[in-house]
Amino acid sequence: MPNEIRDLLVTDKDSFPYIYEQNVTIPLTSIKGGLVRCNVYRPKNIAKVPVIVTYGPYGKDTPYGDFLAHSFEGVNLRHKSEHSGFEVPDPKFWTAEGYAIVRADEVGIGQSPGLLDTMSKSTTDGFYEVIEWAADQPWSNGKVGLLGISYFAGTQWRVAARRPRGLACIIPYEGMADYYRDRCRHGGILTLPFLQFWVNRQVKSNQYGLPNRSKNQRGPDTIEGDLSQGELDQNRRDQDVDNVNVFFRDDEYYSSREYNLEDIEVPLLSVGNWGNIVVHLRGNVEGFVNAGSRYKFLRLIVGRHDLPFYSDREVDIQKSFMSAFLKDNDYAGWKEGRQPKVEITLRKGDLKFDSIEAASGEAYTRRAESEWPLARTQYTKYFLSQEFSLGLEQPAAGVHERVSYPALTNLDNQVYHRFTTVPFTQETEITGHIVAHVNVSATPSLGGTVPKDIDIFLTLRHWDAKGNEKFYTGTIGDPIPVSKGWQRVSLRKINKEHPRHREYLPYRDYFSTDVQPVIPGEVYAVDVEIWPTNIVVLAGEKISVEISAGDTQGVGIFKHESPERNEKTFGGVNHIHFGPNHLNYLVLPIIPEKM
Repeated sequence: MPNEIRDLLVTDKDSFPYIYEQNVTIPLTSIKGGLVRCNVYRPKNIAKVPVIVTYGPYGKDTPYGDFLAHSFEGVNLRHKSEHSGFEVPDPKFWTAEGYAIVRADEVGIGQSPGLLDTMSKSTTDGFYEVIEWAADQPWSNGKVGLLGISYFAGTQWRVAARRPRGLACIIPYEGMADYYRDRCRHGGILTLPFLQFWVNRQVKSNQYGLPNRSKNQRGPDTIEGDLSQGELDQNRRDQDVDNVNVFFRDDEYYSSREYNLEDIEVPLLSVGNWGNIVVHLRGNVEGFVNAGSRYKFLRLIVGRHDLPFYSDREVDIQKSFMSAFLKDNDYAGWKEGRQPKVEITLRKGDLKFDSIEAASGEAYTRRAESEWPLARTQYTKYFLSQEFSLGLEQPAAGVHERVSYPALTNLDNQVYHRFTTVPFTQETEITGHIVAHVNVSATPSLGGTVPKDIDIFLTLRHWDAKGNEKFYTGTIGDPIPVSKGWQRVSLRKINKEHPRHREYLPYRDYFSTDVQPVIPGEVYAVDVEIWPTNIVVLAGEKISVEISAGDTQGVGIFKHESPERNEKTFGGVNHIHFGPNHLNYLVLPIIPEKM
């Protein structure tokens, strides 16, 4: 770094009900001359305590209310304090429970100098070293737990797979596990608008050396002083820029971020949200299923992305889990089998998506299960017909037909075909993984270019007995449908030999060697993964599936428009084909009542 490193450690033992140390320096061995700065909050009058560590890009000194005021406004009052931070545990609450909190600025963020490269190998390296440092401190009992939302959850999977000394348990709340499939490229399709929003608003504003951070409510200015714009650019890798230039999992950019979930051995509590249908939910489920931990648990909740984490109900679960594996006080029976392996929230009823009850996640009932996916699942085909119905009866063999729709549509120009069931005659639960099997082709439009690829966008919706759509609570309290799925047809190749391949969850490698041609007029049968979900369809209600060539309502900020979706490659008209050789169907996970 161009500026001389300084040491401005501040220790305050009197102003707060806990000991507060600001800008504690942790030297790094993974980066020559590197360091991470953290804030340490620890109880008074307790010699040794377990430690909860967070490591991320949002600024350890940025007050939650400054970072996202409208979110902080709704947080449980018991978790509001002068040191509350966005998506991380509140120090006042947790120190009162007998834990130390270590909140670290990721390398290149806040007060930690170096190259900012989020969700990279260097992120995991730095996190690893912070965990081992926390385990070795004289005030630590040697046991470290990880707890946080979103970014502060997604990085837990990676660092846990590296097995740092002292790590004793993790609780990833709404945290993607697969950088390629969950976050950046849904079915191979780039989520550029979200990456641009996230990098520019959430990350760049906290960069080490950025001038005027204090004036812009992003914590104090950098200890060593400001960096020039050229120095800032040189010391940062932006996800939105990097992802535009790479396409496949065997590219070094993506492969350097890969790891094996099976290498995770510590106890884990994975908490996913049915409403997080475009970035985190898939990772929470796959993380639970594939982790190698002896003690692993899955909780599937509802509500807004930010509020449930701080609710009394969720915090009680967090406390009991941490107590079992960090304090050896298993009062809730996590090790003894008194806690269910899986607990799901049942989305049943007519709750408004934007109500306080829906946003907090407290309105629906929960049910204990023994495994995921549920062993009693009845995978049931619902066939699509050219009359736009969705039903249990296979369409009669007839002549070949097709329905058409324009390619390259988007949220401002939504065009889709909707296939809808007749009203259900009895209450039916749908819980688990969904696959759609569709037969598609592309042809040029009059005077247009020759299409070379097809993007498939699927949306599952729920309709009440009066024909009104039943919306559910999304990430920011927005109205969302049941679930979504995506697939780029040139990346349709499935690896059925991979250990993770399942009929209900097709496995794709997304390697550069997997690219297959898309020829105009050729019909391609494609299995499309729709993210796991839960709804209870009441008698008289319907469900539907939409097929389109672009985003439709409910995607929020997680849109898929980018320069690669251009007229030269994706222009023309797309078609769904029906007939004796072209069956289209949706495989739904129907759950019978427990006997």
